[in-house]
Amino acid sequence: MKKKINPKEGFIYGLIGVATLFTIGILVFILGFIFSKGLPHVNLYFLTSQFDSTSAYVDVKLSEGSQNPLGLILEETTIKEKGSNEKKVIAIKEIEKTSLGEDAINNQGQPLALSEKDIINRVNGINVEGKSVEEVNQILNSINKDTVTMRITKQGGGIFPMIITTLMMIGLSLLFSVPIGVFAAIYLVEYAKPGKFVNLVRFATESLAGIPSIIYGLFGMILFVLTLNLGYSLLAGALTLSIILLPVMIRQTEESLKAVPDSYREASYGLGANKIYTITKVVLPTAVPGIVVAIILSIGRIIGESAALLLTAGTAAKIPGSLLESGSTLTVKAYTVAKEEANIELASAIGSVIIIIIIILNALSKLISKKFSKI
Repeated sequence: MKKKINPKEGFIYGLIGVATLFTIGILVFILGFIFSKGLPHVNLYFLTSQFDSTSAYVDVKLSEGSQNPLGLILEETTIKEKGSNEKKVIAIKEIEKTSLGEDAINNQGQPLALSEKDIINRVNGINVEGKSVEEVNQILNSINKDTVTMRITKQGGGIFPMIITTLMMIGLSLLFSVPIGVFAAIYLVEYAKPGKFVNLVRFATESLAGIPSIIYGLFGMILFVLTLNLGYSLLAGALTLSIILLPVMIRQTEESLKAVPDSYREASYGLGANKIYTITKVVLPTAVPGIVVAIILSIGRIIGESAALLLTAGTAAKIPGSLLESGSTLTVKAYTVAKEEANIELASAIGSVIIIIIIILNALSKLISKKFSKI
């Protein structure tokens, strides 16, 4: 006999179902919107190229015994200039195997290989802007020298610098926050006695977790950027983020340590081990899955942070050459592109990459947690 559901229970079940469907629907809608706008623009070039376009003169040797000595197949394309104006240019469509374009050298004597989508501006001093593909090919075929000097422009629009900057920011922030967070949690669980001081520490941790990130950004700008004279730099951003991550690291690690049964500690003490040995060899290894979860949550916070980094790390779309140079993470660049350039497609493409990275990190965290749980 099926149990009849009274109207009150049915109403409650209905609310639960609606809330569940609404949550799933919102998630699907957000992911669908971002992926539909952004994924068509995500490709290998987008992931591996620079954001800003760069121009340079390069010397390319001609290959002997070939109908196309330069080994370049050209095409006419259009690029967007400032003010949303379009301009017709000649670009490299394909590079043949016989081409020596990969061995090209710039005017400073450094290797600068030709690649597809590179724009050709000048050939041996001849301006080719506004010319057709046939006219440019005629110029190239009429060259009698062994080497051709060309001025090329490597198109931007890629996010490779932001990917590297994000990874650098993750590593540097965790380098500061993980040891402090873990040691603080060990003190609270293993050493501190219940009292006013412990309550004060927990209150401070909870308060830090509730502070908006823009406040952290202002604090980081005043302390690290201005007072310590670090400037807008990777180091200033990482130090600010490490403070933001402390509440997550401390609370999650603390809960993981509390979850370790007291019988493990008592067994270790019964075998003659001291407190330090028990913590390092018994308690911490058992709590590793929870600590890994805390690290993964922290990585997600780092990737998703923008306000604090805008005020401390800057928005330079390049790979920082040192810890004291400015750099832009993926989230910061998505914000600036959407706000300053109103380029929703590019911002959505960056957002798609961020979501994919977070999904991969979550999958890795589950695998790591399962592995440590088995051990």
